[in-house]
Amino acid sequence: MLPTLRQLQYLKLLAEHGSFSRAAEAAHVTQPTLSAGIAELERIIGAPVVDRARSGVILTAAGEEAATRARELLAGAEDLVQASQSAGLPLAGRFRLGVIPTIAPFLLPRALPIMRTRFPKLRLFLREDLTSRLITALRSGALDAALIALPYDMTGLEWAHVVDDELLAAVPTDHAMARQSQIRPESLDGDELILLEDGHCLRDHVLSSCGLAPPRSGHEEAFAATSLPTLVQMVGSGLGVSFVPAMAVEAGLTGQAPVTIRPLDADHPSREIVVAWRAGSSRARDGRLLAEALQAA
Repeated sequence: MLPTLRQLQYLKLLAEHGSFSRAAEAAHVTQPTLSAGIAELERIIGAPVVDRARSGVILTAAGEEAATRARELLAGAEDLVQASQSAGLPLAGRFRLGVIPTIAPFLLPRALPIMRTRFPKLRLFLREDLTSRLITALRSGALDAALIALPYDMTGLEWAHVVDDELLAAVPTDHAMARQSQIRPESLDGDELILLEDGHCLRDHVLSSCGLAPPRSGHEEAFAATSLPTLVQMVGSGLGVSFVPAMAVEAGLTGQAPVTIRPLDADHPSREIVVAWRAGSSRARDGRLLAEALQAA
C-alpha cells in the first residue's frame, strides 16, 4: 500500500505549522481526521514521523525525509493539474510569481499591463520576498516561477534571460565625486559605503561585480539600508555613497532626493534579471513566455 496525496499533504502542513490543530485548520479538516491520516501514514511507511512534545510537534528523522519527499510529490501532482487545465493555452489560469524587492516596484508597473494584454486568461498571484526564500518556495512547489537576479546558486532550477541591469554610482549632489563624468568603483569603497542589509542579493552583486569587500561590521560609521528607497535617502542626506541599479533610476527612484547618479568606470558591472522555475516543471513554457513579455516592458 502507498500513501495517499491527502496523507502527504497532512504531513507537509504538520511540518510547516508544527501543530496538529493548526495543520488541521490549514487542511480544512478536523484534528482527529488529520491525526488519523498521520497515524495511517506512519503505519504504511513503518516508522513514526512525529514526536509529540509540550512545545509542539517535532518531526523525526523519518518524518523529515518523508516531508521532503512529500513536498516534491505534491508539487509534481499540482504541476499535472495545472498542465491539464492550461493545455494548449499559454500562461492561462493561476500563476504564482515571486519577485525580489529590488525589481518588483521598478519593472512590474511597466510589465503588468503588457501581460494583461498578451495573456487575458492569466490569474497572476505575486509574492515579494528575498531571493533565498523565493528559491526555497520554487523548489518546494509553492511558486511557479520567480523574477530574480543572478548570479545566485541555481541548482535544480532553469531560467530565461530578461535583461542585464547596469549598476550605477550614487553620491550626494554636493560630493566631490558628483563632478566626475564616471566614477571608479574602488573610489566608493571605505567607511562611507552604504549597502543593503545582508540577505539582499543586490548587496552581493555590487560587491562581486565591483570587486569590493563588505563594509566593516560593527564599525560605527558602517551603515546598511533595508530597501533601495531608504538607501537613496541615506545617500541624499549625506550619510555616504552607494550603488543603485539602472532599472530603479529609470523608474524615478532618485528623482526626489539630492543624489547624483554616474556610470561606473569599470567593465560593465551589472546583474542579470531572469525568470526562474523548477527544473522539469510543466510551467517551463510559461516561464519563457513570461520572460519574453518582461523583455518588452
